[in-house]
Amino acid sequence: MQGALLNLVYLVASVLFILGIKGLTHPRTAVRGNLFSAVGMLIAVVVTLLANEIVGLPIVIAGLVVGAAVGTVLAVRIPMTAMPQLVALFNGFGGGASMFVAWSVLIETTDPQTQTTIATAASGLIGAVTLWGSLVAFAKLQEIKAFRKPLHYAGQQAVNILLLVASIGIGAWVVVQPEQGAWVFFLLVLVSSVLGVLVTMPIGGADMPVAIALLNSMSGLAAAATGFVLDNNMLIIAGSLVGASGVVLTLIMCKAMNRTLANVLFGKLGPTADTASDEEIYTTVKATSAEEVAMLMDGVQRVMIVPGYGMAVSQAQHAVRDLYHALEERDVTVDFAIHPVAGRMPGHMNVLLAEVDIPYDKLQEMDTANTMFENTDVVIVLGANDVVNPDARRNPNSPIAGMPILDVEKANSVVVIKRSLSPGFAGIPNPLFAAENALMLFGDGKKTVQDLLAAVKEL
Repeated sequence: MQGALLNLVYLVASVLFILGIKGLTHPRTAVRGNLFSAVGMLIAVVVTLLANEIVGLPIVIAGLVVGAAVGTVLAVRIPMTAMPQLVALFNGFGGGASMFVAWSVLIETTDPQTQTTIATAASGLIGAVTLWGSLVAFAKLQEIKAFRKPLHYAGQQAVNILLLVASIGIGAWVVVQPEQGAWVFFLLVLVSSVLGVLVTMPIGGADMPVAIALLNSMSGLAAAATGFVLDNNMLIIAGSLVGASGVVLTLIMCKAMNRTLANVLFGKLGPTADTASDEEIYTTVKATSAEEVAMLMDGVQRVMIVPGYGMAVSQAQHAVRDLYHALEERDVTVDFAIHPVAGRMPGHMNVLLAEVDIPYDKLQEMDTANTMFENTDVVIVLGANDVVNPDARRNPNSPIAGMPILDVEKANSVVVIKRSLSPGFAGIPNPLFAAENALMLFGDGKKTVQDLLAAVKEL
């Protein structure tokens, strides 16, 4: 395939990628955006394989069939609650693929140019960090026991900085002495892999939306670097798009938590000396029952539901949908307040609610929801914790001070559905649970919502 025609096809694929990313900015157009991106990637992969005569058409078709089969099985079998883990793996596979491709080019090239060796070193460093960082993120999201708790130790930041400097130094070695590139690149990958593990291990579960967005960005940067290694414009463009969009999303997530990226990667949340104890705060907690909550909602006009990771863990989204329909049938206006970092990945709650066909216009972003709480009769908080903790606004000594929250306490009544009074990722009590207008409905999220639905229907 001639160079001009090849670049024209790559341009078409790039436009599809851009339209795809634009479509993903809103739930209504997300499916179409995903389709655009998939078609663009299909065009890019097939054309690249054929244009470079890497393999014949039968092998290309066979690869597409096998890949489509594997992807279909994953899409069907992976539950929506495990989607963050799948995204983490995809990020890791992208970084690993870029790393191995760059490595193979370095081995096969006898006299690589400086641009090639620089791009190879960058691909190796970023790809290895992305691969192993994503595997650790997967283990944390999967709640594997050895990775469940954040790992902190003395001199942690110094060790990470030392590993980063060492990785950059070994990368420079690859550039200066490319004839020794094969085994030096292996050393670069080894050190960078350790860095990826140690950087991700301290990150707590609630910071995973930020970590996943950052790892996604890094997988794109690794792909862009490999594009320079292969002198492939399509890979450079696609990697740059993923890298840039991932950085923007990472910054949005950090802003939603009122934290810097450095604080997420190197800091940790925890109670301060001025944080009150559970006993002091929870003296006025009032427990309730599903029947009492149903009576509380009898005759109300507006109900707001705040989903959190507890909804995902208990897989309560179907029960929530049934409760939503039951209330709407009683002429109750029901909306959903979505905090940007609720769940384990960006848009986690949106995905779960879209799975059960909750109308998109019912999903209210934090800023919009906060203007609605004062006119809301009952708020149901399902498995959320720190994103509704009023200490973020009231207590300057709180670890979450300044973090934007959902102002649910402004509603007439707040019902919190949780298994217990256990704290969220910040490790601090939530004064909302003991507020005068708050009631605690203890139990498993799915079963409790089902009980509440049954009680509503009996009214």
